[in-house]
Amino acid sequence: MQRDKIKPILFSIIKHSSKEELRRQIPKDIVSGVVVAVVALPLSIALAIASGVGPEQGLYTAIVAGFLIAFLGGSRVQISGPTAAFATIVAGIVATDDMEGLVAATIIAGVMLVLMGLLKLGTLIRFVPYTITTGFTAGIAVTILVGQIKDLLGLTYPAGTATIDTTDKLGALAANISTVNWQAVLVGVVCLAILMLWPKVSKRIPGSLVAVIVGAAMVPAFGLQVNTIGDLYIIEAGLPTLQFPQLSLDLFRDEFANGITIAILAAIESLLSCVVADSMISGHHRCNMELVAQGVGNMGSVLFGGIPATGAIARTAANVKSGGRTPIAGMVHAAVLLLVLVFLMPYAALIPMPTIAAILLQVAYNMSGWRNFAHLCATASRGAVATLLLTFTLTIVFDLVTAIAVGMLITVVLFMKMVSEETEVKGWTYFCDKDSEVTHLRELPRSVRVYEINGPMFFGMTDRISDISVKDFTKYLIIRMRGVPSLDATGMNALENLYEYCAENGVQLIFSHANEQPMRTMRRAGFVDLVGEERFRPNIDDAIAYARTQFEQEEKAA
Repeated sequence: MQRDKIKPILFSIIKHSSKEELRRQIPKDIVSGVVVAVVALPLSIALAIASGVGPEQGLYTAIVAGFLIAFLGGSRVQISGPTAAFATIVAGIVATDDMEGLVAATIIAGVMLVLMGLLKLGTLIRFVPYTITTGFTAGIAVTILVGQIKDLLGLTYPAGTATIDTTDKLGALAANISTVNWQAVLVGVVCLAILMLWPKVSKRIPGSLVAVIVGAAMVPAFGLQVNTIGDLYIIEAGLPTLQFPQLSLDLFRDEFANGITIAILAAIESLLSCVVADSMISGHHRCNMELVAQGVGNMGSVLFGGIPATGAIARTAANVKSGGRTPIAGMVHAAVLLLVLVFLMPYAALIPMPTIAAILLQVAYNMSGWRNFAHLCATASRGAVATLLLTFTLTIVFDLVTAIAVGMLITVVLFMKMVSEETEVKGWTYFCDKDSEVTHLRELPRSVRVYEINGPMFFGMTDRISDISVKDFTKYLIIRMRGVPSLDATGMNALENLYEYCAENGVQLIFSHANEQPMRTMRRAGFVDLVGEERFRPNIDDAIAYARTQFEQEEKAA
């Protein structure tokens, strides 16, 4: 397996590519970067609004984080920026702790991501089960959907209405459904129809851009009374500037849990996006360098007024399909968005809020993965389905931290249960009849008893060691361990108890074929010295021969 290197892949491409290859590829990357910027423009604005911040802050994120992650990252084609996965998390932090809280949480996340990369922990992300990622992704999709119903229907809430949690939003929707604005519904439905049908017309021009243009034209053309971005937000054009908010140790302590959430989600989302991209270009990303880049990009984003960012699967796929094959495409995408921010940002004030809601509803639908969700419910084990549904529910009702923590806890417990059920301890029983294919069996002295253990010996199965028993005439107990790949401290304690049981009953304990890890554990615990080095035999035949020799010597001595 190729060893992951903490080195930006851009430098590797430049170093190992000929000038002719770069000359042919760079124009393709520039074109792809422009195309991706067109795709990212309405999404960045919409996701910023869904995150409870100004529309320009979505572009700050796509520009700063998008450039830094592309420049430093471990993927050839990854496109990063604001994503739907962060929307509800960011909105909750901003609503309760303002931008200072978000900056503190994101800096914590950035430092954690960098450390994860430097410590080469990128491969650990694969241990997050598919049921958990599917559950919380679907849960996030539901929270986004619930959050956009207000703008899609043009509802009006009384001042001070709490709309931070999903349950609060559902309560506010039920209480204010009578304020529906049918003109807003019309704009939203038209934009949704465009988003669904436009791919049949053209795949090169994103439907979200067409929906923005049509929605912005409908409101003044027909004199519709519909809220636009300009009605609710002050649009700030111009370059993003470096900001140093007032931060404190107390604030960092309060935001530590949120920082962990952002770091975990950024790592999972970005590396999943890298895996998808690898399958599209038959490439191989550097997971640890990607985590370092994500950490630097996120810290850079919030220090320039942006929000958390991660790899965006849809934008990355658009980059690949447009011909992008190097990080230059990601950097060009950031540069084009910078030009839009400086020269065209005031026109964003014309975009109707139902159009933004329609775009986010499509994002929620695409990220929900409902087909995979339904397939898992129909085919997975009961334990896996329970984990999936619980993670999904906790994401909606509580938050992502609770959902992932509980989901991982249940998964670990179920895994241990499954492994313990696969571990068996059985005594040898030999028989031969006329229908048996066995023509030769090992002959054991009556005083020798053999037990074979198959499977890892850990705290989930050590009670099975108590199944081992000896007869009054048993003098030698052989434990065959060729099927034991690992042994933990609890398993070691069970073997020590077995040794004491044998000593009390005058039985000598012999081990056959102990593998490397169990043998190392037994040596470290002093168990090998306690039992005797000579009683650890390389295979079962040698162990039986040793027991027979010991028995014969005792018989002669008697």
